[in-house]
Amino acid sequence: MMITSRFCIFPPPYISTFRTRCFAGETSDTGLLFREKLIYLQDLNVDPHKALRVNPSLRSAPISTVHSVENLLSSTGLTRPAIGRILDMFPDLLTYDPESQISPVLDFLSNEILISEQELPKSISRCPRLLISSVDSQLRPALTFLKTLGFNGRDSITSRNTVLLVSNVERTLIPKIEFLEESLGFSRVEVAKMVVRSPALLTYSVENNLAPKVEFFMEEMCGDVGEVRRFPQYFSFSLERKIKPRHRLLKEHGILMPLSEMLKVSDGLFNNWLLELRLRSYERR
Repeated sequence: MMITSRFCIFPPPYISTFRTRCFAGETSDTGLLFREKLIYLQDLNVDPHKALRVNPSLRSAPISTVHSVENLLSSTGLTRPAIGRILDMFPDLLTYDPESQISPVLDFLSNEILISEQELPKSISRCPRLLISSVDSQLRPALTFLKTLGFNGRDSITSRNTVLLVSNVERTLIPKIEFLEESLGFSRVEVAKMVVRSPALLTYSVENNLAPKVEFFMEEMCGDVGEVRRFPQYFSFSLERKIKPRHRLLKEHGILMPLSEMLKVSDGLFNNWLLELRLRSYERR
């Protein structure tokens, strides 16, 4: 059954009579039309020089094309500042065909991921790359793979983690899962449960995040891997600013503390706990 898009392109609210004539094509002065295009981009807080460098097709694209992209994005509930930020990040979008290149992504998010109207702008703002991703070759294959891990039912993909959909299954998602299996000795089922509990795991770099933290946990902390399985959020904390300093303090005072208690609390509460534990140890002497 064909699903009709609920997103539409509505007539642009022209700012002035002068611009109206330009947008409507009532002038053939290409220099003037180009200048109006630059002004329009600046109004959106899009860097014209960057946009033209990244997307040379923008130079010859009619202003109506650019305006139709803004209108479609606006119909999702995105604010104009948010739209400007997205278009500045991904200038290629400025010459996308709204109906054939952007609407399919919006329909996918609404009809297959079941993102609500209220959550759709949040999803796009958190991961604008969705808009330049192919539904057939990227988003849908990623969704199918994530479902095999357990991202369904109560744990279905939401606006908070649609960023996972832009990750390549073979080159990005599977290598991270295999690293966690091999480095921690976990089964695929155990790793799947971890990433469902903490989806951000699949967004971390193996080289810059996962590997250094596994190494520190295994070699310096001599930790029980069962703790990481129960508390996969361990990987979301800074190794240099939080994990190492807190472990060093606990080690200096001979105090053992579960990972979750060691990391989840604020610095103030952690220091209070540490002081209280030290006082208790003195009292037992």
